[in-house]
Amino acid sequence: MITVHHLNNSRSQRILWLLEELALPYEIRRYTRDPVTQLAPAELRAVHPLGKSPVITDGGNTLAESGAVIEYLLDRYGNGRLIPASGTPERLAFTYWLHFAEGSAMPPLLMKLVFDKIEAAPMPFFVKPIARAIAKNVNSVLITPNLERNLGFMESTLAESEWFAGGQFSAADIQMSFPVEASRGRAGLNETRPRLMRFLERIRGRPAYQRALEKGGPFSLVF
Repeated sequence: MITVHHLNNSRSQRILWLLEELALPYEIRRYTRDPVTQLAPAELRAVHPLGKSPVITDGGNTLAESGAVIEYLLDRYGNGRLIPASGTPERLAFTYWLHFAEGSAMPPLLMKLVFDKIEAAPMPFFVKPIARAIAKNVNSVLITPNLERNLGFMESTLAESEWFAGGQFSAADIQMSFPVEASRGRAGLNETRPRLMRFLERIRGRPAYQRALEKGGPFSLVF
């Protein structure tokens, strides 16, 4: 039996969604973030040394990292579902977006979360102007331009095909859901990018997405 070690408001929501799309049996072991630090509890380190989510256990296998988990589940249980055929342009796009999600899209989103918190955090009055000026400068010079570039690239891709890896929904769209959801919550994604907004509407309307939410619990990426 596949066990998903599920942390609330985390990337493991994607793994629940994938399992629902594949109609695979699984069980959920739940973990809750610290309400102050938003970090995962220490109990997750008993499953994987980094103590992060997603982590799955499947028989004698323990696997972390969203992309690796997705590839493992597709390879072992997918039977060709949710992945384009090998050697096709769609397969190349699938591989690209599977890695783009965490390799390029998420780092500036995480940086924005951190520096927004710095800008808004309570601190001694003599430190506040300096810290906030640094945070504002990093946001404007580094983070925002990268976010805008990524969002523009993602929007233009969906102008060429219905889904990220071509005309058919795939696990690349599941992987990309997290940065698109996070962009909506943190990075100003709005109706000025209608294709990404439509992407969100379509994935949220999928029955498997909704079942994963029901089983995983409330999901928010705005901390």
